[in-house]
Amino acid sequence: MSEALKLWGLGGALLLCMLLSLMSGASWIGPAEVAMALLQPDAGNINHLLVSTTRLSRTLLAVVVGASLAVAGALMQALTRNPLASPGLFGINAGAAFFIILFSSLFSLASLQAWLWCAFIGAALAGALVWLIGNMGQGRLNPLRLVLAGAAITALFSAFSQALLVMNQDGLDTVLFWLAGSLNERTLAMAMPLLAGSLVALLVALLCAGPLNVLSAGEDIAAGLGQRLGLIRLLLSVLIIGLAGSAVALAGSIGFIGLMVPHMVRKSISIDHRWLLPGCALAGAILLLLADLVARVVILPQEVPVGVMTALLGAPFFILLARRGSSHHE
Repeated sequence: MSEALKLWGLGGALLLCMLLSLMSGASWIGPAEVAMALLQPDAGNINHLLVSTTRLSRTLLAVVVGASLAVAGALMQALTRNPLASPGLFGINAGAAFFIILFSSLFSLASLQAWLWCAFIGAALAGALVWLIGNMGQGRLNPLRLVLAGAAITALFSAFSQALLVMNQDGLDTVLFWLAGSLNERTLAMAMPLLAGSLVALLVALLCAGPLNVLSAGEDIAAGLGQRLGLIRLLLSVLIIGLAGSAVALAGSIGFIGLMVPHMVRKSISIDHRWLLPGCALAGAILLLLADLVARVVILPQEVPVGVMTALLGAPFFILLARRGSSHHE
């Protein structure tokens, strides 16, 4: 099967998962009523209101966040030439969590929109610090230094977060659910600026597929072909920070999608970034939609944080990937 057909198949699977997401929850809503809720909503029908407000925003958020995390993971692995790299390697999750805890402690943030912007600023700051440290020294990005810088910044922000939570335990309950990852209670109007930024970053990332293929062939070959390596690395870093930072701000700490999906797409579709990046976007959206769908219905009437579901899927995959990597080196 050609790469294009596989992408079309993923697109069809994504539409099916979006329909299931609109139908599923504490109460089941049939596909005909979902269609009516979207095309001819009745303000007096509770099911129509449920679909057009809560479930629609949650579904669209899952699509954009899943696609952003997966594409950011693919870019991160290409930038660092490390198959175990993921957006969390930039310290983005830890930076977002620290800023939410810090500003909640100082200013008692009441609105979720304020939380979103605090998380994005923290994620962007942490990612920028890691990139600057990884780019220090000889004036060129060092993949090993980038990994070490990410680990150091993550440990630093995590330690600060724990210290703040110890001093202000009243804010612990309000932060815990966000830290576990959630798509609940986010309205489209509230999330629209970050959603729009994510969509622009996704489009730019898809346009970078050609230079990424050249970069993957090796720095010497890329330089010989006239590629401006410093500019490409800077653009990739900005895209990773923008995509992962927006995703973390919108949905909290959701792990493993940025790690798992690029490997799955490489094996099933192609290593060519012209197919890999759109495949990652589609597969990441599908995976997060399915994880959120299960999280909603597994312990009705309560729901499990979606970050817990992705961790249950991702932890075995990470162990398997690490074991395969070590066996190849032996």
